[in-house]
Amino acid sequence: MLRQRGSQVLIAMVIALTATPVLSQSANFGTLTLSPGFSSDEGAAIGTTGGSFSLPSLVNRDRENNPCLGYAEETPDHIIDLEADFNQLQIAVDSGGQDTTLLITGPNGFALCGDDTGASQDPSVTRSNFEAGEYKIWVGTINPNQAWNYTLTVRE
Repeated sequence: MLRQRGSQVLIAMVIALTATPVLSQSANFGTLTLSPGFSSDEGAAIGTTGGSFSLPSLVNRDRENNPCLGYAEETPDHIIDLEADFNQLQIAVDSGGQDTTLLITGPNGFALCGDDTGASQDPSVTRSNFEAGEYKIWVGTINPNQAWNYTLTVRE
């Protein structure tokens, strides 16, 4: 009887762990934990685009009315944990000239979207007043299932 009860508990735990919603799982390429004065190494990460999940299905437009574009995996590519408030941050993608997009979600309904910056097809967004907390970042592509390597950089 005890052995059977232990098996039932184990099965229940496995089901609970595998039933976790995709968006609450950790990031595809890890977490950056940043405090004011962070180094350039602490604010950099690498990743690869890909996926057919429509980013506008998460956020259609950000608070500044910028459209959110592109396709990525459902799970965020990166998570940024800000340990304190920041006066300003710049978040940029460098894919070597591929057409990438950016979606950032955070505390209190925060959403920020980016597409082409200047002559570059890579996005770069700068915003004031980032609150401390967790920010999820998706690096997308204009067309689904395009796999491009990129570097994500965060600067004060």
